Amino acid sequence: MLELSDPARITAGVVLLTVVGIESGGFFLLKVFGGRLVTTDLQKSFYRAGHAHAGVLVILGLLCVLLAEGTSLTGFARWLAATGVLCAAILMPAGFFFSAMGKGRTAPNRAVVLLPAGAVFLAAGVVTLAAGLLLA
Repeated sequence: MLELSDPARITAGVVLLTVVGIESGGFFLLKVFGGRLVTTDLQKSFYRAGHAHAGVLVILGLLCVLLAEGTSLTGFARWLAATGVLCAAILMPAGFFFSAMGKGRTAPNRAVVLLPAGAVFLAAGVVTLAAGLLLA
């Protein structure tokens, strides 16, 4: 049986609860693509991308939490390996959704800066975790 540290167990439990929020995003997308909400092409593509990134990154983030338990990483490196992808799972979807908000928006607003910030956390998290696993 897999033994999880308390931080990993709590993090995984909380992250699993976010799936309900991702579900509500799916309901929102049904409204958008069902024509019940007036949106631009940019908004449709950004909302779709935000929803997809949220779902995929939450799944990958949960896997990273589990895999980090098999490393000897400590301190900040351990935190980054375990939760870097989960930070990206917040930042990247937020970047897609927030930068497309506003009636008739055809170009992203300044919130688009959250996308590269999320990409940095994603890359840093997976590289740190990979190093921790390969060096364990």
